[in-house]
Amino acid sequence: MIKKNLFLGLLILLVSISSSVKGQTLSGAGATFPEPFYNTAFRQYDEVAKIKVNYGGIGSGGGIRSLKDKVVDFGASDAFLSNEEMKTMPAAIVHIPTCSGAVVVAYNLAGVRQIKLTPDALIKIFMGAIKNWNDPTLRRLNPGVKFPNKAITVVYRADGSGTTNMFTDYLTKVSAVWKSRIGSGKTVRFPVGVAAKGNPGVAGVIRSTAGAIGYVGSEYAFAEKISSALIQNKSGRFIKASIASTSAAGKGHIPADTRVMLTNSSAPTAYPIAGFTWLIIYKEQHYGNRTLAQAQQTLRLLDWMVSRNAQAFASRTNYAPLPASVANRAKAILRTVTYNGKRILK
Repeated sequence: MIKKNLFLGLLILLVSISSSVKGQTLSGAGATFPEPFYNTAFRQYDEVAKIKVNYGGIGSGGGIRSLKDKVVDFGASDAFLSNEEMKTMPAAIVHIPTCSGAVVVAYNLAGVRQIKLTPDALIKIFMGAIKNWNDPTLRRLNPGVKFPNKAITVVYRADGSGTTNMFTDYLTKVSAVWKSRIGSGKTVRFPVGVAAKGNPGVAGVIRSTAGAIGYVGSEYAFAEKISSALIQNKSGRFIKASIASTSAAGKGHIPADTRVMLTNSSAPTAYPIAGFTWLIIYKEQHYGNRTLAQAQQTLRLLDWMVSRNAQAFASRTNYAPLPASVANRAKAILRTVTYNGKRILK
């Protein structure tokens, strides 16, 4: 709590200092999952619009709390708010999808370049039923792979996380046992393993621990050169996470408010642990001491984030750009946002 308050205090101070020097500055906080994309896109936005965006990757839970406390212009989350969670917010909010990402099952096994996992094997590993890499189940799935006789160390997120929400949402869809005993959410009580904070923390523990396995955002696995498993999808195919296989999961039916989990897609080429990540704002932007200019700049930023120019930076940072239909849906949602009841964007 102390660290959170210090961060928010510093963020507000930075905003006030920057505003007095360079005009409008925007602030946001939340998911670490899309942080590489956001940081790249925000730097580009500063160049083209001369608007600085301060973003703090403090986890999806922290982003939602920051928006609830009204200390940022926007929150960021890999988990959409449920109907019940939306009722706890001070006012109505809207979700703006910005890109799609995957959660990979990363592992550290010297000399093992590729492994395949079925949903059943994955569940057994994370529930502690499969404890050793030399387990017969893993050998049958991976003929020719020489697994070491080594204990498996499961690594999971310690903080409230949209990455955890996406991963556990998938696990509940493929296992009735997981659904009844553990469930899904931004935080769950994992039966076994060790905790680490943020995607970088989990990736770091996996990289430094022989025999480790855990779930991280695909971009961190790519950047850290950590091997990730091929996961059997709903069509029975073993799929590796990629921009193409992540995009395939996002081309089905999307509801008007974009609140949907894309996990366990039935698309034959889809990677099964994939989903949107969102920026979240209040639908009525006149609150507290918020000015019309502040609201306008926030809406212009989010409108740019779903534009073709900004979406090009998604693929460059290992995320799947939004399908055109979803980007258009996001733009339509932004045009319902108001200031004093009047629409901000035309």
